[in-house]
Amino acid sequence: MVLVTLPNDESEQTRFAVAAGKTVGKAVQRNRAKRRLRAAIQPHLASVKPGWDVILIARQPIHAAEFQEIQTAVAQLLRKSGLIQVLKDE
Repeated sequence: MVLVTLPNDESEQTRFAVAAGKTVGKAVQRNRAKRRLRAAIQPHLASVKPGWDVILIARQPIHAAEFQEIQTAVAQLLRKSGLIQVLKDE
């Protein structure tokens, strides 16, 4: 998968979009890939820095991947891009 980020004008909010092109497969496969990506993003929403537009683009190998692998890849991409906020102990 590919992660594309761009700062947005709304500094309080980060917006996510998920896309899957025709190279991923027919409509059923594309929709399944997008559902899996949305589910993989869900646990990270609370820790993502505000003020960004984020697009996750599915690629063909997503069909063969286990859901745990997708979750790990999403977490790695978010960390690598610097979008995950490190929560300090209070």
